Amino acid sequence: MDISVVIPLFNEEESIAELHSWIERVMHEHGFTYEVIFISDGSTDRSWDIIEELHRQSPCVKGIKFRRNYGKSPALYCGFAQAQGDVVITMDADLQDSPDEIPELFRMVKEEGYDLVSGYKQKRYDPLSKTLPTKLFNATARKVSGIKNLHDFNCGLKAYRREVVKNIEVYGEMHRYIPYLAKQAGFSKIGEKVVQHQARKYGVSKFMGWNRFVNGYLDLLTLWFLSTFGKKPMHVFGFLGTLMFFIGFVAIVILGISKLMGRVWITDSPFFYISLTMMVLGTQLFLAGFVADLVSRSSPNRNDYQVEEVI
Repeated sequence: MDISVVIPLFNEEESIAELHSWIERVMHEHGFTYEVIFISDGSTDRSWDIIEELHRQSPCVKGIKFRRNYGKSPALYCGFAQAQGDVVITMDADLQDSPDEIPELFRMVKEEGYDLVSGYKQKRYDPLSKTLPTKLFNATARKVSGIKNLHDFNCGLKAYRREVVKNIEVYGEMHRYIPYLAKQAGFSKIGEKVVQHQARKYGVSKFMGWNRFVNGYLDLLTLWFLSTFGKKPMHVFGFLGTLMFFIGFVAIVILGISKLMGRVWITDSPFFYISLTMMVLGTQLFLAGFVADLVSRSSPNRNDYQVEEVI
């Protein structure tokens, strides 16, 4: 199979059939063998009914239905697990991503050897409350990840070699950082393509700009910490804890010497309480690092989602 198109969605009943028709036309025009995997992320409208109807009409349409809303990352995780195409394309279901971009994205992966190609919506039709946080977020992500050539980390339109999606773990809200995850997994040839951004045709955006920026910033810190210290948390917690304990201990010793020399009562000095606090915090940080080292990473059930139906 040439292409798997993975489409997470939440309450997009108006656009699903139109999007599928558009994808189908592009695939037939270029002679691709393909599948379209819709993931209904706890939709409460008729989205799943429409996906079932499309499946009855075409064997190329597949679907995954979550019992409740988990978010975009879990939807992508389950879609990636089911994808069989040599190239995996992700896009949003709101018709703001153009399926006409698929042939060139496919060519860049197959002929130019890219592991991942990310779309860049140079001209956007989003409100300022969404575009401004996005620019700040992308600037921060470029700095932290070291992927200098990407302008739009969070663009839903991306293309991957199949090996990439099978070797990265997208969980929580980490869909924003798939290029970073791919880089950490050893897939370093990451490119970008300017893609057309279309105005939303139906409904309203499910994401708020500033909220997404704050969450994205926190997720970026998490990913940086896990990629740097995920398998060796004792290195950071143990170091900080030891440093704080040592400083506090030295301060206590100095105060003790001052007391013996009759210069000051220890409990009269604020440094006594600061020193004690630093020793206590240092001990706690050290123990936190030790426990984190035992746990190492997170729960093995973090990607255990309630899937109601698969077609």
